[in-house]
Amino acid sequence: MKIASVETILLEHKLSRPSGPASVLNSWRKTLLVRIATDGGLVGWGETAPLAGVRETIEQAMAPLLVGRDPRAISNTWRTRWLAPFENRLAIGALDIALHDLVGQALGVPVHQLYGGARRSRVLVYASGGGYVEGVHPADVWPAETRALAERGFKAIKLKIGRYDPRSELDALAEVRKGLPGDVKLMVDAWGSYTLATALQVGRELEKLGVTFYEEPLPQFGYRGYDQLAAQLDIAVAGGEMLQHRQAFKELLDRRAVDIVQPDASLCGGIREVLFVAELAELYGVQCIPHSWSGAILNAATVHIVSLLPEPTLMPGVNPPMVEFDVTENPFASGLLRTPLPLVDGCFEVPNTPGLGLDLNLDFIRSMEAPRAR
Repeated sequence: MKIASVETILLEHKLSRPSGPASVLNSWRKTLLVRIATDGGLVGWGETAPLAGVRETIEQAMAPLLVGRDPRAISNTWRTRWLAPFENRLAIGALDIALHDLVGQALGVPVHQLYGGARRSRVLVYASGGGYVEGVHPADVWPAETRALAERGFKAIKLKIGRYDPRSELDALAEVRKGLPGDVKLMVDAWGSYTLATALQVGRELEKLGVTFYEEPLPQFGYRGYDQLAAQLDIAVAGGEMLQHRQAFKELLDRRAVDIVQPDASLCGGIREVLFVAELAELYGVQCIPHSWSGAILNAATVHIVSLLPEPTLMPGVNPPMVEFDVTENPFASGLLRTPLPLVDGCFEVPNTPGLGLDLNLDFIRSMEAPRAR
């Protein structure tokens, strides 16, 4: 089996209203797909963030080196010295996911079986919502939004905080907590909005509300100050989605800077790399809950990853690994698939069909494809 072609496809969608996390309101959602085809007709799909240079790296540097190689030799591919000068972890992430999809199909097994098989048949999903909309205060929308998500069956919900005065947002979170069933977990993502002093103040109030984890309250560059924050709070501090190299994850863990580490397969080098980070985190007693905020291909890859992660303690189900699922305006999270993964009792079933188990809607992909810049 040989790789015959490597293709990138940029998808874009104009949002009905600009929205986003604390400091950014976006008008568009975009994602970059990778399609790897073999000489035998198999096709593997990957996905990553379309940051500057990623597409060019895949097409101009990596694709020519991959064509003609056996896609089943994933380890040899990424360990080859001639790829080192072109190491872009976002590009590698998309290609690695696609290669795993291909290998699973070639062997007739789901991706998780390549690593010994899933530890669980279903994975807990948390709804990642609460995106800000210009001119709308979260107090006006969070309670209804979170109740609707709970009614859809989600057992865990994450909201974005950090755009408005902390006191007003904490009051709104208190209303949210009161309106949710007691068995629904509530998490928050501050997206690097606070100074250390403010992050401590907010964190102590979140502890009183019973919030499960507190994601990236300080600036993410270098994750400085996170060790001081985590040491002074009882609430779990989560972070690491921006990191791209295993060395950076080790440095974060060496500093005891987070209680929950959040590698993203599309950003840090793919499925195998996330599993490495999870194993590394386990040595430090740190839980791994992967980040996944893009489209259905990355989501499917993350479901396979989370199905493989061990329980953080000997008490199964107390703090289970979770899959993040974007519930904001994002057609790539559901429209990419002909049959979206059903939510059953707050969980996704782990696919048992070959590869990632994707049934992609190619008509949808063509309709969302962005024109090439001239």
